[in-house]
Amino acid sequence: MATYKVQVATGDYMLAGTYSSISITLVGTRGENPKHRLDNRGKDFIRGAVDEYDIPCEQDLGPLVLIRLHKEKYLFFPEDSWYCSYVRVTNPQGETFHFPSYQWLEGYKTLNLREGTAKTVANDSGIPHLLELRAEELKKRRRIFSYGEYAPGWPRCHNVSDVDDLDANSKYLFSMSAVFAVRAVKSEFELRLKGFSGLRDSWKTLEDIRKVFWFNKTPVSEYVTEHWMDDDFFGYQYLNGVNPVMIRKCTQIPDNFPVTQEMVGGCLGTSTSLQEEMKNGNIFIVDYKILDGIPTCEIEGKPQYITAPLCMFHLNSKGQMMPLAIQLQQTPGAANPIFLPTDRKWDWTLAKIWVRLANFHVHEVNTHLLEAHFMAEVYAMATLRHLPMCHPIFKLLIPHTRYIFHINTLARTSLLKAGGLLDTSTSTGRDGMLQLLARGTQTVKYSSLCLPDDLKERGVTEVPNYYYKEDGMRIWTAIEKYVSGVVGFYYKSDSMIKDDKELQAWIQEIFKEAFLSRKDSGAPSSLETAAELIKFLSMIIYCCSIRHAAVNSGQFDFAAWMPNTPATMRQPPPKVKGTASLESILDTLPDVSSTCSLLVVLSVVSYELGDLRRLGYFPDEHFSEEEPKRHMAAFQASLAAISKSIEERNSVLPLAYNYINPAVVENSITV
Repeated sequence: MATYKVQVATGDYMLAGTYSSISITLVGTRGENPKHRLDNRGKDFIRGAVDEYDIPCEQDLGPLVLIRLHKEKYLFFPEDSWYCSYVRVTNPQGETFHFPSYQWLEGYKTLNLREGTAKTVANDSGIPHLLELRAEELKKRRRIFSYGEYAPGWPRCHNVSDVDDLDANSKYLFSMSAVFAVRAVKSEFELRLKGFSGLRDSWKTLEDIRKVFWFNKTPVSEYVTEHWMDDDFFGYQYLNGVNPVMIRKCTQIPDNFPVTQEMVGGCLGTSTSLQEEMKNGNIFIVDYKILDGIPTCEIEGKPQYITAPLCMFHLNSKGQMMPLAIQLQQTPGAANPIFLPTDRKWDWTLAKIWVRLANFHVHEVNTHLLEAHFMAEVYAMATLRHLPMCHPIFKLLIPHTRYIFHINTLARTSLLKAGGLLDTSTSTGRDGMLQLLARGTQTVKYSSLCLPDDLKERGVTEVPNYYYKEDGMRIWTAIEKYVSGVVGFYYKSDSMIKDDKELQAWIQEIFKEAFLSRKDSGAPSSLETAAELIKFLSMIIYCCSIRHAAVNSGQFDFAAWMPNTPATMRQPPPKVKGTASLESILDTLPDVSSTCSLLVVLSVVSYELGDLRRLGYFPDEHFSEEEPKRHMAAFQASLAAISKSIEERNSVLPLAYNYINPAVVENSITV
């Protein structure tokens, strides 16, 4: 008679324990034992507990490859859910086998768990019952995670109509949902208390805008309030604001943006010229042509407006990115003047506000929602539908998919719905937003999601004081090294990657459902080499953590002072110079209610909700082998060193850039 010692860990989450009857079946290479109920004296499987059991077995089962957990009804207790973290089994010879779970079991069912050693489909070849187990696991997942279409031209999404329809493993913890709800109620209550909510009047003075969310002010929001009209800060935001991926080097003046030396010479100085500065790589441009022709809406019966501006910048000798010229529409002409820093104060200020409006829409809809949230949802869907738990790439990616389904479903059912925030508080409304995101899906490039390629293509690798670039490249390199170590351990040759049918199905689905099978996107539809796989995995991890943090975490900071980030404009753009005043600007900016509605949402989503798992922190032990654990430890050490250097740099900056500090970045898109 052999005795196996079993440890069963229940998650340390609210309601993680169970009153159900739990039994186990051990399966080894030499056979399996009968189902054995796990029952000690007293209460088993309480929150945070690791329960230990002795399992008698008539034979030595050999190396363990699988266990089955059976969750069944017990006496009169009602059906409940149980969060099983892991099971560890020690055989009579003293060898310990780890079976990762890290999932909720809802209702009564049997859960098969593979031993934690990562296995590709090739590793299981010749073992029919393990191949069948892989196929059955994926078959079940595909039933749960099926695709739907939210809007034409968008990446496809999880086909659920509400967060209540999500499986338990995709939902926020109760505590996170509570924090989300409390924040929203608290922000809305403050506005009602101040009498702002529902007011459709213009702001009377700039000082009145200061009163919104005064108790939520941050060092950055205070800095923005003081410096929003400064040209150097306007340019700074294209490097280190919430949309630091737009600006690119200008090597030739666009035909539809006829900026001349005579216009900007006074800003460049007498010792140089526009052509000379462009030749020296000091002229940059931001082009919002994607907004051209996007329809606008009415709010409370009043038309709203948007433009598709072009903005030219000069990188001066101080390392400042200074705006040189702004054209508010794509087609040049007498009714579309080019605004300059030498124009009257309020003309120039109004032109910059129109640019900030355009930036809000491109940032929120394409940089943030599309390129972070909705494309990441497809990465997660493909991972769950095509890679079983034992697959090494599943183990690598699963920490970076956490909660993506909950936050995206919440966005679709509240933020993006008819009558939701984007429909009632922004110039495009819902219909314009749907079209804008579809346009973004048709133009997004794989290279723009890979930081080294993106920086090179935009010609900004040498731009100074570009902290997003500097911090991002160090983190990208650390991610790439970590991924390279893991991939190299499991795939000893390129042929192993080409022959991995599960991996090839995974990449094909991402190409189809995220990039809509667009060859011009540059995204791979198959993987031929380890280098291709490493790059794609690095992109996913970077975009689901660092890039999302860069475009999400500063939203409230930069938008709390509304004139810096308006979501709509109530008057048409100027067709001539010399007409703007502070009064006309206040009548053009969003009304009181629209301002407050936007800030309520941004005050909720700009900060994490709890249950934090920072980049590189992997408390769920999916890998059993020492080699991937070694690479994890090296990754964590690299991130700690990067974090320390960021904090040292920030200590001497007038405005700290901390949004992609690994110490404050989530592993995944959780909000």
